[in-house]
Amino acid sequence: MPESAKPQRRIEHYVAPVIEEQPPTDAVRVSGKPSNLWRDAWYDLRRRPLFWISMAIVAVILLMAVWPTLFTHTSPTDQCLLANQNGGPEPGHPLGFTFLGCDIYARIVWGARTSLSVGLLSTIIGSGIGLVMGALAGYYGGWLDSLLSRIGDVFFSIPYILAAVVVMTVFAQYRNVLTMSLAIGGFAWASTARVVRAEILRVRQAEFVTASTALGLGRFKILTSHVLPNALAPLLVLATLAMAGGIVAEATLTFLGVGMGGDVMSWGRDISDAQRSLRIAPMSLIYPSIALTITVLAFIMLGELVRDAMDPRARATR
Repeated sequence: MPESAKPQRRIEHYVAPVIEEQPPTDAVRVSGKPSNLWRDAWYDLRRRPLFWISMAIVAVILLMAVWPTLFTHTSPTDQCLLANQNGGPEPGHPLGFTFLGCDIYARIVWGARTSLSVGLLSTIIGSGIGLVMGALAGYYGGWLDSLLSRIGDVFFSIPYILAAVVVMTVFAQYRNVLTMSLAIGGFAWASTARVVRAEILRVRQAEFVTASTALGLGRFKILTSHVLPNALAPLLVLATLAMAGGIVAEATLTFLGVGMGGDVMSWGRDISDAQRSLRIAPMSLIYPSIALTITVLAFIMLGELVRDAMDPRARATR
């Protein structure tokens, strides 16, 4: 049978029907704000009541330091009368009087300025030195990393309270807020430098750093423009905790008698002066101690909350 006479097999092709309606797909939120570490941290913080409580306490203390007349119109030094020595609460004097007849409440309000000034300046100095040392050591590495790390180890081995006592004793004629802040912050930067160095080592391995290098940017430009902004989260937490440490250090130095001289008021001086009448008038020591404790606790609590908010793993476990 010839080939042309054989029956041809017809192969039918199936054509799927055309569906007019498109199946649902995942919608992409183009207009939504992209998520980042700072926005996620703020979203977590604003839902925690302890954050608002600590912020309220810090705000009140800051107002006391900046604008003390908003809280009291009584002079903490000019209206000291021996007739009111260790007196109890009176109208206009809710916390009573000190051994010299000064108003305890007014001295607490006016003393907040000194304590917060020293805490803020020492934090700025310590964080600034630690940021520079840690960033240079972590990013450039090599012999510079070894040199700066050994310098940091030397300062880390020296208790900054002890070093501040020595500095304030040597410069006894220049006891002021700046000198005490330099004495505290100049020896308390080593721990900050270690944390910053570790964070810089992590960030410099990121892809955007490699892309910046491929584009021909200089190493210092990459460090200041790309690496440092992405490594500041731990520094913010450390600065908050260092603020509390600076306030405690100022009160400790003043209590030990190596604080600021003259008529400068601080909570540490009031605690030190109240020792002479502790048995007969303990409240003159307890009230400034409570103010110091609440302030330090507020900054520590704020730092802990910020640290948890900056840690994605800690947020995931809650």
